[in-house]
Amino acid sequence: MLTFQDHVEYGGTSSRFNWVTPFEQKTGCRIVKLDRVGTEEEMAAKLDGNSYDVISPPPDLAGRLMAEGRVAPVDTSLVEAYADIPKRLRELPAMRREGRVYGIPYLWGVNQVVYEGRRPQGPEALYTTAPVAIKDSPLSIADAALALRRTSPELGVKNPFQLTPVQLDAAVKLLAERNGPDRVYWKDSLDVIRALSTGSVRLAQALPYHRDLFQRAGRPMKALDGSPMTGWVDSWMLTAKPASPNCAYKWLNWTASANVQRSAAAWTGLAPANPKACGGRAQHMCEVYHVRDADWIRRVFFAVRPVRDCGGRSEECTDYTDWVQRWKDLRS
Repeated sequence: MLTFQDHVEYGGTSSRFNWVTPFEQKTGCRIVKLDRVGTEEEMAAKLDGNSYDVISPPPDLAGRLMAEGRVAPVDTSLVEAYADIPKRLRELPAMRREGRVYGIPYLWGVNQVVYEGRRPQGPEALYTTAPVAIKDSPLSIADAALALRRTSPELGVKNPFQLTPVQLDAAVKLLAERNGPDRVYWKDSLDVIRALSTGSVRLAQALPYHRDLFQRAGRPMKALDGSPMTGWVDSWMLTAKPASPNCAYKWLNWTASANVQRSAAAWTGLAPANPKACGGRAQHMCEVYHVRDADWIRRVFFAVRPVRDCGGRSEECTDYTDWVQRWKDLRS
């Protein structure tokens, strides 16, 4: 299997967090290869020249794998807890293609504008002030596009992950406004935590988990609540030709269960896709992410890989390769 660091634990760091050994004991399946990576780029590189049965990609990579036929549709009747996952998450475009299900939602998160001190006027402050911290990902362009929905409604941004060339230009222009040495681009959680804790930035694109860490440490970190947010869902997918399909399905069934997602949410600081996981050690994370608050979650635009046809709309949009190039230009 191939996943992100921390998304699957086998007890190596803490014996309290181990959902590999119980899986093997219960099912009789054995995980002979567990590759864990830190970034999407590393995951994509691992896929070339290696074979896997299951993979847990981010939405942008998931869209590519579905389009290239490198993952297979899932028979959800074989996943017992699938019906426990909210319909909103089950039917995200990042999980489906041509009416077929390809991904079983696992963990999700949202991007918020967090700050210490005086409240910023709006999410656009992340791009018009300095110093700030912004997640180092082409999909961060969507957050700038979402800010433009408020400041430039004439642009007609509907879905921040499906942008026309004009909308993409405007979002990148906003991002570039205060780009420079005062801006921290972060990939690892420790980078944004360090930037906020040392006071080198007072405004950041961060996760509810990060804000909660500071609040529990006595730092009055707040989030710009009330505004729409971007988010993402990491799912589990079957590769196109798994060597052990029966065990692969058992793994999908296992990771959709409340018990496993409870451990994963508590360990990663992300929200479980299965609300039945909201208890015990995951209770606090569920509260931080408002897992049971449908109105709060309704404000989240969950990520999907940008595509040329605007996700089925009649307009012509930019695709992910355009976003990647514009992000490289911004960062160079």
